Amino acid sequence: MRSLYWVSMIFISLSTWATPPQNVDWSAYLGGLDSSQYSPLDQINRDTVSNLEVAWTYHSENKDEKFFGGIQCNPLVIDGILYGVSPAMRVFAVNAVTGKELWSFTPEKRRKAIARGFAWWEEDETKRLLYAGAEYLYAMDPATGKPDPAFGENGRVDLRKGLGRDPKKVFAASSSPGVVYNDLYIIGIRTNESLPAAPGYIRAYNIRTGNIVWTFRTIPEPGEFGYDTWPPDAYTYTGGANSWPGMSLDPERGIVYVPTGAAASDFYGADRHGDNLFANCLLALNANTGERIWHFQTVHHDLWDRDLPAPPNLLTVEHKGKQVDAVAQITKSAHIFLFNRETGEPLFDIKEVKVPKSDLVGELASLTQPLPVKPEPFSRQRFRSRDITNITPESKAEITRRWKIARKGNQFVPPSVEGTIILPGFDGGGEWGGAAVDPTSSILYVNGSEMPWILQMVDVAAMGNDSNLRTGAMIYARQCLSCHGVNREGNAFSMYPPLKGIEQRLPRPMAKQVMNTGRAFMPSFAHLGDKNIEAVLDYIYKVDTVLKENDQTNNNDVSTHKPDYRPTGYIRFVDSLGYPAIKPPWGTLNAIDMNSGKLLWKSVLGDTPELREKGHPQTGTENYGG
Repeated sequence: MRSLYWVSMIFISLSTWATPPQNVDWSAYLGGLDSSQYSPLDQINRDTVSNLEVAWTYHSENKDEKFFGGIQCNPLVIDGILYGVSPAMRVFAVNAVTGKELWSFTPEKRRKAIARGFAWWEEDETKRLLYAGAEYLYAMDPATGKPDPAFGENGRVDLRKGLGRDPKKVFAASSSPGVVYNDLYIIGIRTNESLPAAPGYIRAYNIRTGNIVWTFRTIPEPGEFGYDTWPPDAYTYTGGANSWPGMSLDPERGIVYVPTGAAASDFYGADRHGDNLFANCLLALNANTGERIWHFQTVHHDLWDRDLPAPPNLLTVEHKGKQVDAVAQITKSAHIFLFNRETGEPLFDIKEVKVPKSDLVGELASLTQPLPVKPEPFSRQRFRSRDITNITPESKAEITRRWKIARKGNQFVPPSVEGTIILPGFDGGGEWGGAAVDPTSSILYVNGSEMPWILQMVDVAAMGNDSNLRTGAMIYARQCLSCHGVNREGNAFSMYPPLKGIEQRLPRPMAKQVMNTGRAFMPSFAHLGDKNIEAVLDYIYKVDTVLKENDQTNNNDVSTHKPDYRPTGYIRFVDSLGYPAIKPPWGTLNAIDMNSGKLLWKSVLGDTPELREKGHPQTGTENYGG
């Protein structure tokens, strides 16, 4: 469901052209440094779209089924050449007119991973394609696909280095490209979402050498702005507050706009009391030096995985009779924050609203949260009784029973052991595909999902005790439970598979390799150490070994700084048929006038064919791409 399309890239063309095609490059992620996803090309429109035909098809993995997966790449097209990356990290260049492959490059570690695109740099006759494949950043010659030997070590740098932690014990990778400013490549990282986790520093690399030029620490150290919004020693152990979706750049002002995500661990913050700057922030940084110009935090002390999910859009709006260069940031909660690009002044009022307290032991939720007055949210904000599904009478009765016992309300109802309804869900609202802006009208277009999720917490201490501790079960509870579920049963309606019966599907040595290297959405857990990985595998592979306390390994921080609560999984609130618990629409496309903040129109986006055949109206669907 997170995929834009499968392992093949398909190009379509008009059977006849009204006018000769115009060559316009798509030279940066999401179309430009402003992340507008806008093209002036006009041959394909509502009158001609019905004439589209397949021009060519390119199979990025040559139909090798073991590498099937979702292509999330937003390709670059420069001078008639398309640059893309496959689900298994294979980089390729093809002729954009014919689909003929010109070259390909496969990193040393061959595995599925998230890679959404590239950045382009050129100076005089030298050109480079900047590509992050998992934990490595490459500078490649776009003419040949070969890494530049002058960049880092043999053409690559290790993103795990330079984070103030042991590179061998942290997970740090890149899923989305950064931006190029002069001879700097500015990029964020993915990190673990539970402790231990790397800090999500923003770094600028010299494109010629691969050396780090500047670093912005998103978890401040003593003496730095924002340090007092964390516990005094948080910078030594906590992580996250990272920028995984990419960023935008105003090259004339030399300002890079960086959206950040939640601090680790998601959903429970007893060991990170405070507002936690610079998690959940839109940062405006000096692109030359990394110095903070301004920031705005969209969620204080995040307990809902409300990462800022996409690069902000740079646009110009009419505000109080003047043209103002602005930056617009969408959120998973389906809000849009609009700021003066230079000063960070909100162009529409933002109110700090009172929100409920948490009743989890040790948790101190923020008492207020910021919400913009305009524009209005582009997805529903509350799951009311009138919103309960009516797909079938049985579904309505089933969901009504579950809805009554769950905690619910407006945004920011805290996680609970009873189960809290999160709407929009963990995946939005807005997602990594981002919004688009028409610069001629300042209308912003954004797709929104309306899938409710259930956030239920469990006390992991109940899975063992101090004197006779099942080590593998405890580590599983703290590191794996939120994705793979209690008792390894998984979640049938998410991308995270069950682990019961894994011994029949995956040999244990291969599972150990996956834990050490990571794969697709799963990060590496090499930081746990070999003995703890073996203990987790014992638990997963049904080896019910009970270890005494003095048999346990202490070669890592598994028993340090660990919360008492973990979520039971990333669980969509669905009926027994797998359909959302809420009435349609489940996905929409929205047009918002950013001059006035007015929602111009909302259209249902997507459909469920089997329900349409039964007479239901168009449902819309969850959607991730732009």
